[in-house]
This record gives sequence, structure tokens and C-alpha cells, in this order.
Amino acid sequence: MATDLLTLLWITFSYSNQERVQDGLLRGDLRMFTRFCVLTAALAASALPFVGCSATQVDTITVSPATQTLAVGQTAQFSATGTIGHGKHPSSSTDVTSVVAWSSSAPAVATISPSGLATAVSAGTATITASMKGFTGNLSATAVITVTGSSGGGGATGSADITAVSVIPGSQAVASPGQTSSFIAIGTTSTGATEALTNQVAWTSSSNQIATINSAGVATATSQGTATITALFTNPDKSVASGTATFQVVGGNTEQVTALAIYPGTQSLTQAQQTQFFVLGTQGSSGLQVDETSNVQWSSSDANVATISSGNSTAGLATAVGAGSATITAKFTNPDKSVVVATATLTVSIGAAQEPLLSIQIVPGSVTVSNKGMTAQYLAFGTFSTSPTIRDITNSVTWVSTLPEVASISSCGSGSASNCGSTTTNPPSGGIPGEYAGLATSQGYTGDSVIYAIDTNSNSDGTVVLSNPQTFTCKDADAKVCIPEVPTPQFATITVYIEGAQTAASGEYVTAPSDTGTPNLIHCGKEYTGDGGQVCTGTYAVGSQITLTENLPAGDSHFGGWSTGSGCVHSDDTPLSAAELATSQTCTVSTVSVDSTTGVVTRQKGVWGNLSAGAIFY
Repeated sequence: MATDLLTLLWITFSYSNQERVQDGLLRGDLRMFTRFCVLTAALAASALPFVGCSATQVDTITVSPATQTLAVGQTAQFSATGTIGHGKHPSSSTDVTSVVAWSSSAPAVATISPSGLATAVSAGTATITASMKGFTGNLSATAVITVTGSSGGGGATGSADITAVSVIPGSQAVASPGQTSSFIAIGTTSTGATEALTNQVAWTSSSNQIATINSAGVATATSQGTATITALFTNPDKSVASGTATFQVVGGNTEQVTALAIYPGTQSLTQAQQTQFFVLGTQGSSGLQVDETSNVQWSSSDANVATISSGNSTAGLATAVGAGSATITAKFTNPDKSVVVATATLTVSIGAAQEPLLSIQIVPGSVTVSNKGMTAQYLAFGTFSTSPTIRDITNSVTWVSTLPEVASISSCGSGSASNCGSTTTNPPSGGIPGEYAGLATSQGYTGDSVIYAIDTNSNSDGTVVLSNPQTFTCKDADAKVCIPEVPTPQFATITVYIEGAQTAASGEYVTAPSDTGTPNLIHCGKEYTGDGGQVCTGTYAVGSQITLTENLPAGDSHFGGWSTGSGCVHSDDTPLSAAELATSQTCTVSTVSVDSTTGVVTRQKGVWGNLSAGAIFY
């Protein structure tokens, strides 16, 4: 095209110049010729890039990327670029991805479509070739694709595991309740590839009282405040990855506290004694209960009878000052200045006889689990003023979880069904009849719940004894949230706690073999000279049938019995009676499970999850 244009321009100029010579008008045409040549060159230059742009004028081709690594099931787009530069043609390039013929040296490893889209099929290496007819003949270029892994991997598309999740946008704010905002989830696999996961993740809000979020990632503002939005992806191998974002509701009101309850409701002390009160607040129509002990204003109606701490680390701690009765008040002020009040009664006497039950100690200490349905067995030991001074009271106390949505805890053990929080007005405890008392179960929400044990029956004058607090947390160390799926346990643990003075000359301890029969995997007791101590833990294969044995002869008065929370059973899986717990030299451990659909409680011999067992030695 450019050659024809130059020829036409030259012929036109030559003819015109001949006419001017014949007419004697050639004078000064040299300057005209110069200007004309410049114009001609510009026109030619504008035409040259189009010369040879057909596929047959391409001199070389290249394929990108030159190398690519994929997991089975993943795809990658290859492109081909043609370069034109023969003769006096200015060097230029053009996309020839749709022009070349694509092929794979090993279709069993990777296939490639006519558009250059490669799909990983199985582990191995394949050469991807792009070919076409060019200016000098047949042209070709190659790239190498490496496929790792096997089909059925972890990603949403059956590729490599998702190892990270990003929530976009990272933060979002709306003006008022009722407004919505959409979040999307992008997953990154172990190979570095990304996948859209918005409809595959489990979306949760840290506070449904502030914002809810549906399965499509659409958050709806409920009340004023800031909530954390979490996207949790579970790979087929049960590993998880998560990402978070913040959702702020600028306007509106926070969920109001509409009711308070103080525990214990009544208490009796002698002069100089102390007792801990705590308070639960119920929020709005949701009924969510929150520990507000540190957020209320505490006061005593008579500081000459009792004082109480407020607004610090010892909030709710009352001290008996002098004889009399005082009303303990907890006052909570909502953001809209509305006030909710609860009261309790504290009676103080001077020189009163020592109460039978002096204190309660609960074990284990802080417990952290990762998944919904995981448990911790708490045991309660009371210190009494009369012999025996240490007694197991796991089944006679009322158990309290301050955040039941994080952990329920049962007060429904054998012999104390009347303490079940689901059937009486006792403090909230959750749990299902038939469970062991003190069994805390994760409910699938991320957070920390404080566990208490309360005794209202041991002291005839009505004095209530509150235990030390322990914390139950559900949060996976990697995902940073409580995983809302019930796991399949890989192993189980038994933790043995030894309580009491342990004064027998022969020494007092509890032993248990390993699940393969090796003696003394557990050997627990302060007078045992080998490895072990007052608290010992053994790890077992799930379902292992393990028997704990105390070392004293049958009927020895130094043995105070097994804790009711130990789960000791007969050979037919029925629980030991209270009398048998006090005298049996052995405890074959069992596990209680609850069907999440029917609520039916079953007991099975063998260890599953994390179990606790207690033994008392005098």
C-alpha cells in the first residue's frame, strides 16, 4: 500500500514538473520539490506501520509467561506476541494470541484451548507451543508449564488449599441502622493463585446487635457501634483460613441493657470477711447476657456494715465492716442515659460460728478450644470447717457461664437435677439433663466466658459461697475465630487433679497406663518420687478404654473418693453411685456426648475430647 502511494505521488509530481518545464515555469520549483518530499515522506511514514501487518508478515513470535506453575484444576492464560521488522520496515509488535495454533506436548498434564487458556490436569511438566506461518516461513515459540499436587485439593475450585482470605473492603461505614454494605472474599492458595470465595465462605459478625451479615456477604446495620466481619473458608482437609473487616454504624443507638441480675442475691459474712458479687446484663430484645461487673456503679446502703469496690480490677468485691444488713446496688447507665438497677442483700455478723463451707476451688485453669462442640470438664472442690475438710462438690453446686453463647455449662449431673439452669430460676447455666455437672461446651462463638461455681445449700444460714473464676475461650490459633464446625477428634486427654492433705505414710497417688498398655503414663500425687505432680495429663487415641487406679488398700480412710465429674462407670457403662465413688479403688473413664439434632445424651466407655478426673486423699 505504501509503495503504491509513493509511486502515485512521484508520478504526479513528475508529470506536473514536466508541464512546468514546457511552460518555462520551473524556476523556484526546487524549493517546492523539497517541501513536497517532506510531505511525501510523512505520508509514507504514516502508512508504513500498516505494511505487512497481516500474519504472514510476522518475523518472530514469543509466548508469555515463559514458565508457569499450577496446581491440578487451576488455569492460566498464555499470550503470543508477533514482531515485524524485515527489510526497511520499522520494528513493531502485535498480539497474535488468537492467530497462532496452540498445542501441549502432554495433554495428560496440561491442556490448552485455541484462545491460549491452559488447564492443569495432573502432576508433571508440559511444553506449550504457539505456531503460525510468518514472513520467513513457519514460526513457533514455547513456554513450560509445571503442574503440582493432585486433584481434589483444598481450594474452592478443587485446587491447592486456600491459605489466606482477604475481605474487601477492609473497612466500611454506614450512616444509620437498616443500611447495608457488601463485602467480597478473595482467597489465596498455597501456589499464590487467587479465587473468588464470596459465596463459599462462612460470614459472621462479632455482634449481631450492631450488624448482621448474610451468606452473600451483605452486612446490615442494626445499631450504633463497630462490628468485626469475618469470612471463614474451610478446605476439604478441614484446614481453615479467614479474613476480617470492620463495619461501623455511625448513627443510631447501641443495644440497650434492659435488665440486670446480681449474683449471689443474698450473702452473709462475719466481720472482715470479703465476698465477690458479679452482675449480668441482658441486652434489648435479643436477650444476650453480658458480664457487666466492671461496667456498673457499685454502692452499699450502709458503709458501716459493708463497703464494695467499683470501677476497677476488684469491682464487685464487698468487705464486711460491722454488724448489720446492707443493700448492695449495681447501677448501669445506657448511652441514652437510661438507668437499670439491681440489688442484693449482705448481712454481717460479729463473732459468728464458722460456716461449714468456707470456700470453693474449681479446676482446670484457663481453657482454650478451637471448635464448636469441644468441651472442658470442670471440677469443684469445697474447703469445709469440719472433717473431711476437702470434699468434691462438683455435682452439688450451680455452675454459671457468663457468656452462654460462647460456652454452656451443665448443672445437671447425677443427683442434682434440681440445679439445672434450664428448668429453674437459678443463675443461667445451660446444659442438658444427663450431662456431667461442670461440663462446659463451646457453642461456636468467638470469645471468653468466665466460669463460676455457686453453692447455696451447704451453709444452713443461707450464706452463699462463690468459687474462684476460670476462663473458657473458643478461638482457633490460626483462624483467630471460633470455628463453627464440630471437629473429628484426633486424640483425647485425661487430666488428673489430686486434692487434699495427703498424709498417708505410704504415699498417695493415681496411676493409669498408656493406650498400648505401658504402665504409669499417668502417675499423679505429691509423694510419688518419679515424674508427675498434683496435676498430670495423659494423651490417648480416641476411644481408648482407660482405668485410673488409686494406690491405697480398699477401705483405707486416707482415700476420699473420686470426683463426680470424673465419669467413672461400671463395665456396663452405668455411672458409679456416690457411695461407690467414695470407696472404689479404680475409675474406668467414660465420655458423655449429646446429639446436636435430637438432644439425646449418651454415655460411652472410652475417652473422647478433653476429660478431667479428680481424686481426694486425706
